[in-house]
Amino acid sequence: MAALAATGLSVGWIWSKADAVSPVSLPSAGKPLETVRPSVQPSETPTPRGRVIGTDLVAANKDKMPIMSSAWTNDFDRVELAGGTGIWLTVHKNYDGKKNNWGNYVGFGQLPADIPYKNTPAGLKAAAVQVGGRTIVNLYDKNATLLPPKPTHRVITVNGHPGHEIVARVAVKQPKLAETFSTVMIAVIDRGDGTAAVSIADIAGSTPAWQNVWRYKVSQITIN
Repeated sequence: MAALAATGLSVGWIWSKADAVSPVSLPSAGKPLETVRPSVQPSETPTPRGRVIGTDLVAANKDKMPIMSSAWTNDFDRVELAGGTGIWLTVHKNYDGKKNNWGNYVGFGQLPADIPYKNTPAGLKAAAVQVGGRTIVNLYDKNATLLPPKPTHRVITVNGHPGHEIVARVAVKQPKLAETFSTVMIAVIDRGDGTAAVSIADIAGSTPAWQNVWRYKVSQITIN
């Protein structure tokens, strides 16, 4: 998995139109009223983001997934989920002697709007495949190599909501890093309103026990 990197925080300004003043009489003659340009222009609407609140990953739409454990720290959305957030666990600190860390990552949010979705078994599987491909490209690169066995698919149910899980192994080749692969896990869960919740996990090959922890936490996801 890509080395942990610090990110900057952007500030979104809110622009609102002032209250209207009392009406005045229009001029009877003369040049037309001039258009007054406001000194402060409206900014773009900030992208909704999830947050880690207490013991939960809370998506922007208020869906919740419990964090893996208190050992995991707050992180950010690395895989382009809608309204998503993430948590991180360092497995190898400064593995290359250059202050780069290697570890496990879990993200939670909604299916991105540009990924087609139908709330059918086939639709869930297709969405999970799309999320899986995007996740591997974002965490590794477009030339990442999948290792045997082939990716596994599993139908899941989360609190009565149908879902689909994919598990794949990605080859890791980093100088001075004692890892040969990571396991990427994807869960797409139908929300019941034509949208889907998504959780992803990237687990270092040397820490397989976290895979079952992730599955357990996925089973505890609550849909707002």
